[in-house]
Formats: sequence, C-alpha cells, structure tokens
Amino acid sequence: MTTGATVWLTGLPSAGKTTIAHELAGRLRAGGRRVEVLDGDEIREFISAGLGFSREDRHTNVQRIGFVAELLSRNGVLTLVPVIAPYADSRDAVRKRHEENATPYLEVHVATPVEVCSVRDVKGLYAKQAAGELTGLTGVDDPYEEPAAPELRIESQHQSVQESAAAVSALLSERGLI
Repeated sequence: MTTGATVWLTGLPSAGKTTIAHELAGRLRAGGRRVEVLDGDEIREFISAGLGFSREDRHTNVQRIGFVAELLSRNGVLTLVPVIAPYADSRDAVRKRHEENATPYLEVHVATPVEVCSVRDVKGLYAKQAAGELTGLTGVDDPYEEPAAPELRIESQHQSVQESAAAVSALLSERGLI
C-alpha cells in the first residue's frame, strides 16, 4: 500500500494555500498518486456548517479537518489541507493525532505578508473588513499565530505557484512520501 501523509498548508486568507494545494494535487495525480484536497471553505460548508469564527469554533473546525485528514492519510491517501488554522494549539493537536497514529504529517507555512494578501484579496474579505462590514479577519483584527517550526516555509510573494508546489513536492520526496 502507498504511504499516505497529511500536508497542512497554513497561512493568512489569500496567502495562496489553496492555489498551491491544487497545483501540487494535479502534479501528484499525474504521477499516479491518490490525493485529496480538504479545502477549508468546502469543509465549513459540508462538515462544519453552523460553526462560527470564535476561537472555540475555529478550534473545533480544525480538529474535525485534522480527524478527516488523518483518517485519509493513514489509509494511503496524500491529503493536502489548505486551511488557515490560526491557533498554534489547534495545529499542535492535529499534529499529535497524526503522531499517535504514526501517520506522516508536514506543516507548511505559506508565509505571505498581510499587505500582499490584502492586495490579492481573493474573496474580498480584506475589502469588507476595511469597509467595516466584517470583523474577526485573521491577521487583521483576529490573531494568527505563525508556526514556530514548520517543516517548510513558503514566501509565495517571491515565487510562482509552480515553484511553491515544487518546493512542497521536494519536501515530500525528501521524506520518502512520494
């Protein structure tokens, strides 16, 4: 059986997490790997509907995603998780779940500065926050705790999506996961 793994891409809204994950997923599928992308927006719609954006609800959402990711990964699927996951303790709990089940887990910090993210503003969140229509935007008026020691840090403002995906692919290769 092929070894699965979870690659958790964390970063601010509009950092490039989902774009990198989909680029990487395409490459891996082309190479014959079983890959799933657990997109944070889709999870909120289908698995975490009804949760808000309080610290407690964000923690619950991350734990649900972490459970599904670990389940898929321990069954041979390479699972890419582009989710903000703003709190270190929530991400640490997901890592611990993976360790307890001997499931490979890699944290990738897509470390795009808030100034760059607000210009990209893929979903219009920064504009809504600036207009006073939205509060609790991660990295602006709600905290984002950067990972202290991710397996990989990507500064997406300095490289193409393809280069970012290649960096994650190289990490997977180095770890013997692809």
